[in-house]
Amino acid sequence: MKHYEVEILDAKTKDKLCFLDKVEPNATIGEIKSMFHKSHPQWYPARQSIRLDPKGKSLKDEDVLQHLPVGTTATFYFRDLGAQISWVTVFLTEYTGPLVIYLMFYFRVPFIYAPKYDFTTSKHWVVHLACMCHSFHYVKRLLETLFVHRFSHGTMPLRNIFKNCTYYWGFAAWMAYYINHPLYTPPIYGEQQIRLALIVFLFCQIGNFSIHVALRNLRPPGSKTRKIPYPTKNPFTWIFLLVSCPNYTYELGSWLGFTLMTQCLPVAFFTLVGFIQMTVWAKGKHRSYLKEFRDYPPLRSPILPFVL
Repeated sequence: MKHYEVEILDAKTKDKLCFLDKVEPNATIGEIKSMFHKSHPQWYPARQSIRLDPKGKSLKDEDVLQHLPVGTTATFYFRDLGAQISWVTVFLTEYTGPLVIYLMFYFRVPFIYAPKYDFTTSKHWVVHLACMCHSFHYVKRLLETLFVHRFSHGTMPLRNIFKNCTYYWGFAAWMAYYINHPLYTPPIYGEQQIRLALIVFLFCQIGNFSIHVALRNLRPPGSKTRKIPYPTKNPFTWIFLLVSCPNYTYELGSWLGFTLMTQCLPVAFFTLVGFIQMTVWAKGKHRSYLKEFRDYPPLRSPILPFVL
């Protein structure tokens, strides 16, 4: 059996960082990262980006050495991804914040509104309903993070947690301030508007959860296998016939329902910004599906059926 010699160079300076002798041909990039880590303890595997070209894409951990376009003396390029943090930790942090922050405004803790309103409650029932819906949404997200989601990547750059938390926590405070404000006025069309909005919100929350469960069932535990998602017996998954990322479609619907329920401008703005970001993600996933699967259903759109 022939063995490989592997040299790892710095992607920026081209300096040699490591030389590995007698590497098995069936060694994976993940195993090479572990070998590299032994000589450079400061760069743990999750922090490493190993590439064939200094400016190329990172190789996957499951890529096998003998299947790569390299000779028996293989040259790879290393780039430091920076300090990493687990996706679970990021999600738990960014979702716990809005839950707690919103409740602080709902209970009108001191130093938010005028002192005479400290720990008072709103006279409008829609304010209490909005608090229940908002809390339900983020409790659902926390539980899904712990028990439903299976992440294809174990970590993300540590800096992302500050960006993500600023987004979620900041918008939660902005929305909560106006919805729970003593001078808040209910929606213009009253109970009919609120009831319709609640139906939309709950329908989309159930749909979103159904899609997350369906996506979980596509990936065995500990696997990074990707498959084409198809509708199941659950009617909420039938939207897969027309959309690649229906979890984002339902998420958009939930926030549209919350916007209609509260008739609050900050909520509408949060919904718009979220829609723009989810559209970017959905288009990226849609392109990835088309590139990876030749038999991918042609009728599907990224996020909105027949539109976008």
